Amino acid sequence: QVQLVESGGGLVQPGGSLRLSCAASGFAFSGSLMRWFRQAPGKGLEWVSHISTGGQTTYYADSVKGRFTISRDNAKNTLYLQMNSLKPEDTAVYYCAKDLTGSSRGQGTQVTVSS
Repeated sequence: QVQLVESGGGLVQPGGSLRLSCAASGFAFSGSLMRWFRQAPGKGLEWVSHISTGGQTTYYADSVKGRFTISRDNAKNTLYLQMNSLKPEDTAVYYCAKDLTGSSRGQGTQVTVSS
């Protein structure tokens, strides 16, 4: 079955950086468009970014464009999200998913941006 395990979250000061990872198994990762979502406290699930199967094409929400970079290593079945210039409003649980709605997402990793 589809398994997605996110990691790399933590507490970081505003302006700092984090790199999230998502280990995938149970499906054809290299053939799947992959996505990052996030959910802030008291809010709904928000799409953050997605990447094409080969990694050549990426898309970002306006709120993270220019600060976040999505990438993937198909040989390692792993998805990444490099997050720079973090802001307090980036605080959320971050999830990776293989479907449009995020229903396949894993348990998530907490990112807290605070001084």
